[in-house]
Amino acid sequence: MTSQVIPRRSSLAVAVYALLNPLPVGFFVAAWIFDIIYLFSTEVTWTRAASWLIVIGLIIAIIPRIINLIHVWTGVSYPQGSPIKIHFWAWLVAIVLAIFNAFIHTRDAWGVVPTGVILSTLVVILMLFANVQLALRDRAVREL
Repeated sequence: MTSQVIPRRSSLAVAVYALLNPLPVGFFVAAWIFDIIYLFSTEVTWTRAASWLIVIGLIIAIIPRIINLIHVWTGVSYPQGSPIKIHFWAWLVAIVLAIFNAFIHTRDAWGVVPTGVILSTLVVILMLFANVQLALRDRAVREL
């Protein structure tokens, strides 16, 4: 008789992940919009607000990423190219780019343009790609 142990995820970890994971996307999208507004208005307040949004988004993004790291790389082994692993790697690259973007936003106001806008755009694109591909592939699996 063989017993197959199915590892369970902690309910608390899943709840914290579900609660905190969407928040950084909102902060980074808002920072991206504020960077674009600054590009056209040259009002320094917009880039300062974008700086704070990026920092807050990074702080909030830490806990869900740690939970995701534990779920993806321990317990159940996911095949190479699984949507969860692609989601993890896309978010990781986005967070690294956001860290560089936070450093760019410490510059003087015009020092943020255009590198800060480009990095904000890449962060938003990567996060949206990660979430959309995960949602579409989960939906495709459920329909089978």
